[in-house]
Amino acid sequence: MGWRHLPPIARRLRPILATPTFRLALVLAVLAGVRPPAPVVVIGPPQTVHTINPIMGVHTRLTDEVEPWKIQRTLQMVREMGAPWIVEYFPWAYSEPGFKGNFSWEHADLVVDHARAQGLTVIARLGFVPDWARPDPRKQKTTSSYLDEAHYADFGDFVYAFVTHFRGRVGHIIIWNEPNLTSEWGQRPVEPAAYVRLLRIAYARAKQADPNVVVLGGALAPTLEPRGSPFGMNDLDYLEAMYQAGAAEVMDGLAVHTYGFKFPPEAPPDPAVINFRRVELLRAIMERHGDMAKPVYITESGWNDSPRWTRAVRPAQRAAYTVAAYQWAAEHWPWVRVLAMWVFRYPAPQRSYADYFAFVTPEFIPRPVYQVVRAYASGGE
Repeated sequence: MGWRHLPPIARRLRPILATPTFRLALVLAVLAGVRPPAPVVVIGPPQTVHTINPIMGVHTRLTDEVEPWKIQRTLQMVREMGAPWIVEYFPWAYSEPGFKGNFSWEHADLVVDHARAQGLTVIARLGFVPDWARPDPRKQKTTSSYLDEAHYADFGDFVYAFVTHFRGRVGHIIIWNEPNLTSEWGQRPVEPAAYVRLLRIAYARAKQADPNVVVLGGALAPTLEPRGSPFGMNDLDYLEAMYQAGAAEVMDGLAVHTYGFKFPPEAPPDPAVINFRRVELLRAIMERHGDMAKPVYITESGWNDSPRWTRAVRPAQRAAYTVAAYQWAAEHWPWVRVLAMWVFRYPAPQRSYADYFAFVTPEFIPRPVYQVVRAYASGGE
């Protein structure tokens, strides 16, 4: 089509539109808007994790990763790092949206199947309440971690459905997350006895679906909150209250979160300090209640190397502390089944100190901690 057929305004702009600079800019703009096709994702033959430390794990956080090739790449890199275990979050609200009984497993299946193909063992964290199981927002504003006791049975039904669907593929589940924090208990005062009642229902329903599934209670946040704090309850006090409420009968192991902050992994435990070995104080409570036969699963741990956070360490320290923690757990804690670090990768930047917990960037660029842990797990090869 010639210039005479263009609208008058375009003809007036002809001197500009015809310049090489404009034409180059137009080509670049078109190319920028054309995305290459997504890689074809095929689940290949089963892989094996090669590691010198079989309790190594990491929290993968693929909940909001929607591209299959990125899910696959994440789990490949976990295997290549030498961690046989992953902890992954499977929100109730994602799996049973809209209304009760309306299950959707597509994304969860994708994660689990890729993890198994990479030779990884999945620990599933269950929580996050769907809208239909929460009060009418016009009458009461609540958060996604708010669950009335009247809906405990609904959560139990979800646990039954999840364990049934993933029987033979997922053998470990965590019931809730950090229930000793107000923010994780629906922005209301925490109640250890109420959590144990929830755990009791979930445990029974899980065992109905699969008697061999391992049900983990707790997932307690390390905190020094004093009694009566509006923000939560000290994890040591909370675990004691759990046992008083009968938790020993309704869990196969205890899930624990234990962060190092600025302390090295060998720093001794102290009730007044949050450090890596604080888990030993929780273990002592288990033993006082005669529950020493149950293992501990550390489902969140690690150090942060943000240059701007006061509770962080330097990147080289973080790498060294992480390796030393994996080794310490293997050598000193026979009762620990898994040590899973937070967090392998975020799908998108968090734009805060949280980014510096990651082992790789959203673009899959390994950070120093990844390289050092991989070398350790391979035996220095």
